[in-house]
Amino acid sequence: MLDLELLDLEPLTLSQGLDLQATASINFLALSPQNWPFGLEWLPASACLVGGSVRDALLGRHSDYLDLDFVLTDRVVETAQAIARHYKAGFVLLDAERQIARVVFPQGTVDFAQQVGATLEEDLRRRDFTVNAIAYDPRRDRFVDPLQGYGDLQQRLLRMVSAENLAEDPLRLLRAYRQAAQLGFSLEAETRIAVKQLAPLLRRIAAERVQSELNYLLSTAKGTPWLTQAWQDGLLQDWLPNATAQSLKFVAEIDRVTVLLQEIMPEFATKLYSQIQLVSSGPLPAESSPVKASGSARNWLITAKLACLLSDKTAEAETQLRRLKYSRTESQAVVTILKFLPQLFPANPISEIKQTVPPPALPLNLSRRGQYFFFQGVGTTFPAIAVLAIAQGLAIDAIAPLIERFLNPNDPVAHSIPVLTGQDLMTALKLPPSPRIGQLLAAIQVAKAEGSLSTAADAISLAADLIAQSETGISHNPKL
Repeated sequence: MLDLELLDLEPLTLSQGLDLQATASINFLALSPQNWPFGLEWLPASACLVGGSVRDALLGRHSDYLDLDFVLTDRVVETAQAIARHYKAGFVLLDAERQIARVVFPQGTVDFAQQVGATLEEDLRRRDFTVNAIAYDPRRDRFVDPLQGYGDLQQRLLRMVSAENLAEDPLRLLRAYRQAAQLGFSLEAETRIAVKQLAPLLRRIAAERVQSELNYLLSTAKGTPWLTQAWQDGLLQDWLPNATAQSLKFVAEIDRVTVLLQEIMPEFATKLYSQIQLVSSGPLPAESSPVKASGSARNWLITAKLACLLSDKTAEAETQLRRLKYSRTESQAVVTILKFLPQLFPANPISEIKQTVPPPALPLNLSRRGQYFFFQGVGTTFPAIAVLAIAQGLAIDAIAPLIERFLNPNDPVAHSIPVLTGQDLMTALKLPPSPRIGQLLAAIQVAKAEGSLSTAADAISLAADLIAQSETGISHNPKL
């Protein structure tokens, strides 16, 4: 625990605005050198902690994974390399020109950056928001707060340092909404005005950086109001030109539906947090741990929300996703959602679904054969399609039978477990390898889904009948 008596207000350190009585109750474990993954002696005398770790410590926010940022006046890369070598940690040179390096430990990451300007105060005045412009001097146990950021922390207010700083790195415009969501803060009025005025600059930013901020806003319910506000303030129009007030309402509805599903269908709700992996319909993959809100998380809940904000034309949606540098897997997942969601609303093309909430459908009118081909098409994307369909008006009771099938790994409709292999078929019927084998296997799986066969012997008998029918010219399947 730090000695707060040393939080003096010397003019040189510009430590201003700190309510010592209030800070006395804060747990500064993250700031204490005793809890760092390396010793304080490795840092030059000028080193100070800055940014989110200082802010979060003053807010009493705790994380098991350390994320520390230091500014140094000199020997930045050399210091990082020396620490990495001594502790056998990972080393990454993030920016050689601006002298920014990272050391990666099992318990956290530590970034080292060259101080911008001649003094620490000048460096802090170049930052985005006042709450992120507080430094901590670990050797003197002293905070440096020239912009009264601690006062804004107490008011839970996100205030820009200056409009010029936001314009210097326009990603800060979107980051304002992400940090407001993350911290539970409000956006100061003049800051929001400046963000709206500077919004067109966001198109200049690298897509990967924009995507990271969007993913956080999509990954948590508390991000949805701020995602909506970002759209209202003109930040999303260049990157998500098809987003509308209605589509953002669907995003909010997905949050509401998710909470409801957690209450009434908890097993299915956990599937929404499964990491994206595209596999064809079959036995369910081993369940991964729920993915928490993160800019790098990729789960079906994020994918369902993302699908709301894109063009309903799959080619255009793919183009928008490529521009935002989403992966091929994510793009395929969204395309699958856009392609198969209308099947749950046969009377409403998706373009109409996106404009108005359709009336609930009871019951969902899909035959076992239709359900089989639906599951064959959607595969592991089903959780995203289901939650989006419910958010867009489909009654839970209507889709519940499909959910039950999806959750049952032995269900022959949702999970196509082969009765026999192509080799089994060729051996039993003395057939040579040919495309016909695949066609016979497909017909067998459909029959199994419809409940007309269950054993390998049944499958071989059906295949023999189909071959006989095709040879006599009476087959109902011209491919056979």
